Amino acid sequence: MTGRPPPVFRAPAPPRSIDPFDGVLLVDKPAGPTSHDVVDAVRRRFGLPKVGHGGTLDPQATGLLVLLLGRATKLADQFTGSDKAYEGTIRLGISTDSFDADGKVVREADASSVTREQLEERMRAMLGDLMQAPPMVSAVKVEGVPLYKLARKGKTVERKPRLVHIYEFSLQSFTPPDGFFSVRCTKGTYVRSLCADIGEALGCGAHLKALRRTQCGTFGIADAMPLDALLELTHDALQARVITLRMLALSGAI
Repeated sequence: MTGRPPPVFRAPAPPRSIDPFDGVLLVDKPAGPTSHDVVDAVRRRFGLPKVGHGGTLDPQATGLLVLLLGRATKLADQFTGSDKAYEGTIRLGISTDSFDADGKVVREADASSVTREQLEERMRAMLGDLMQAPPMVSAVKVEGVPLYKLARKGKTVERKPRLVHIYEFSLQSFTPPDGFFSVRCTKGTYVRSLCADIGEALGCGAHLKALRRTQCGTFGIADAMPLDALLELTHDALQARVITLRMLALSGAI
């Protein structure tokens, strides 16, 4: 006898029951609120303990925001890393410090001589791999400080360019000085930077006037519900809109 106590065998913990609110919820975000505002509104309205999202939209951008509920929040990296598609409007002749309509105007120029063919040529030139530096007015952090906070203090710092890929970039209509376009790209692409770069190449400046996300991975805007309508749903009606983990697995989304 060694005097050691006999080993204690414990039964494994029972598997966690399936929660019908573990999954994905597709929201059509309006202009104004941040992505975090949408997450917080859904969490509070329905009393859900864990809500996240699969890729940020700028406050003034609209369209598809993928919300992750419950255990699906662990899949955030997978959804954030998926390809995206957008529709937007480029405004020629006006440059802003944020590259979009929310920023301060820093330059105005005559863009009346720019033709549709010239604009389409600049868009085609951006197809494929592209090294893109984050705008100063962005949430990217440098030494732990978001760039937009440095920009508010009038500071400009070096930003490391990132490799992105533009699959499609096409002009759908052109009513000078505005061009309506569609773009499909990899994660982390700043569409407003694309617009600003086009303006520089054309010599007149430009900014992103409006942006709407239409696709995130395999999810499309057609299956999303406007935020105001979503917040009016009952718990049962919300549950019916959740794409469960099982459904995601069967569809090949995860």
